[in-house]
Amino acid sequence: QVQLVESGGGSVQAGGSLRLSCAASGFTFSVYFMKWYRQAPGKERELVALITGAGSSTNYADSVKGRFTISRDNGKKTVYLQMDSLKPEDTAVYYCNARYFAENYWGKGTLVTVSS
Repeated sequence: QVQLVESGGGSVQAGGSLRLSCAASGFTFSVYFMKWYRQAPGKERELVALITGAGSSTNYADSVKGRFTISRDNGKKTVYLQMDSLKPEDTAVYYCNARYFAENYWGKGTLVTVSS
């Protein structure tokens, strides 16, 4: 049974930091691209960051470059999103995604609220 369980969301003031985690199970984690998406109220879901299976390559949305860092621990089957210098516009539900060719799995999301 495939599971992606996000944690680490919460409320923080602008300029603060949070670290999201996504624990995976039920599939061969190390071959999957792992991604973080977010969806703000009234907006479409957007890709925030991705990391390749071996962790050798990452990519970020322009809006978070230099502030967010994605990483993974294949031994722990966990992907992380370190979020620094948070802004109110980062407020959203953050979703973990695992993708390998046609296989595509989602977590249920964790809420991040950034107040000014």
